[in-house]
Order: sequence, then C-alpha cells, then structure tokens
Amino acid sequence: MYYVIKKQHATPLSTFIGFPVGKFIASKNSDNVIFEFQKDGKPLRKWVKKEDIVLLTDNKEYYQKTLKHFSEIESTQKKLVKEAQEHLKKSMETFTETMHTEIDEYEELRDSSDIPCMLKHL
Repeated sequence: MYYVIKKQHATPLSTFIGFPVGKFIASKNSDNVIFEFQKDGKPLRKWVKKEDIVLLTDNKEYYQKTLKHFSEIESTQKKLVKEAQEHLKKSMETFTETMHTEIDEYEELRDSSDIPCMLKHL
C-alpha cells in the first residue's frame, strides 16, 4: 500500500488531502502520476500533477505522522483566521457606528444658521 498527501487547490481552507492507494504509475516524461483505487470492485484511476504531490510513501507510520502534523497546523491556522475575522467584524461595526455618529452630529450642526450649506437654498 502507498500513501499520498496532495495539495488541494479547489478549497482555500483545506489545503491538503491524504489517501491510501494500492498502485500508482509514474514516468519521468510525464508531469502526472496516475493513482489506482478500487471502488465497488472496479479499478478507478485518478491523475494528479507531480507538483501537487507533497508526499508519496509506503511508510504508513511516517504518512500518519506527517498527516497529523499538517492537520495540527491547519487547525491552528483556521483558529487564527476565525479570530481575525471576528476582530475585523468588530472593527467594521465600530467604524460604521463611529461614522453614523459623526454624520448625525454634522447633520445637526448643518441645520444651524451659522453653517453654510447649499441644501438650505434648494
């Protein structure tokens, strides 16, 4: 059995995927590796670009250790992203409240007679 860790480009928050394969085909003349799976007793082949393969090994223990390490990093980074998104949301709410307050105060001032405003004449 072989074990693969591959980069994922389609989903930004999940940047890798790991899976076992029974067989693979590679060539120096090709930029792809063909992985063969068994699904419902029938062989299924999946082409993967060599540059997207992070790890290809037959050492299950090393594969699991590497996958666990990547998963821990991913978990930590997702937590940091979530915290940053919450901070951004709070900052945007504060900005919106501050701007509304300032605009409301200015509108009150604009209605007084000592502030020149063309709207009064329209």
